[in-house]
Amino acid sequence: MLEALKGQEVSVNFLDGSSVRGGVLEEIDDRFVKYRTEYQVLYIPITSIRAVAVETKERERPRVGFGQ
Repeated sequence: MLEALKGQEVSVNFLDGSSVRGGVLEEIDDRFVKYRTEYQVLYIPITSIRAVAVETKERERPRVGFGQ
């Protein structure tokens, strides 16, 4: 299933609650995922991944203030 995300910019959430964002899935096999950001290349074990998220639309920031 991860093979469909190859080459896309994704966020990876880990089992320990941490995450990485702004990188691209470059290679995927049965045990590891190669994830490249601007600053580093990560080889992530499949068993440590909780979820992989694809940003499809930019979120709108809530407006602050009392404007009408």
